[in-house]
Parts: sequence; structure tokens; C-alpha cells
Amino acid sequence: MQHSAFEGDTSARYAVGEPVKVKYLFPLSGHIRAPFYLRGKVGKIIRYYGLYSDPTELAAGAVFPKTVGLYQLSFNYLDVWGFGIGNRKIEDETEIQILADIYENWLVKDGN
Repeated sequence: MQHSAFEGDTSARYAVGEPVKVKYLFPLSGHIRAPFYLRGKVGKIIRYYGLYSDPTELAAGAVFPKTVGLYQLSFNYLDVWGFGIGNRKIEDETEIQILADIYENWLVKDGN
């Protein structure tokens, strides 16, 4: 099964630099592809990888799964965790970023 982006894809729904929110969903079953700790959090699009076969449909055995966009997002550490890093003193924790690759079906435009 090919797992790379489909050739010639220009269908990004979100632009680089755009803030988006990870959906705050907790499905009871399925192949979940969004980190628990990022659900409901706002990040910024930093890269669009292209269209890929939907991993949820692939996990369910779909022969011809739909395609979904895959993005790399950056989240501010303090926005995600809300506190400093243990006992370590870091000059400016607002500069620490968490990077995550998240599929488009887990994202919505940020309304803030």
C-alpha cells in the first residue's frame, strides 16, 4: 500500500501560518489519529504534506479509502500544558513548540 502523497496535489484547505483547532472528539472506537493532549488546542499550520489515504478507513480494511490532507502543526508548549517544565528554569518557555502531524479531518478553523 502506498503511503506517500498523491502526485500533483494542490488541495490544501488551510494555509501555512493559519491557526486551526484540533477537534475535541473522543470516539469510542476506530483508528484515532490525533494526540489526546492536543484535542481542543489551537496550533498553527507550518507545513502541508499533501493528500494521503485516510488511515481510519485503511485500518477498517477499505480497498479504496478517501484521501485527506496531512498537515504539520506547531503548538505553544504553555498553551498545551499550562505549566512550566518540571523544576528546570528555562529563560522563555513561550518559545518552546510542540510539533505534530495531524490529518485534516481532525482540524477546524480557529474561531478566536
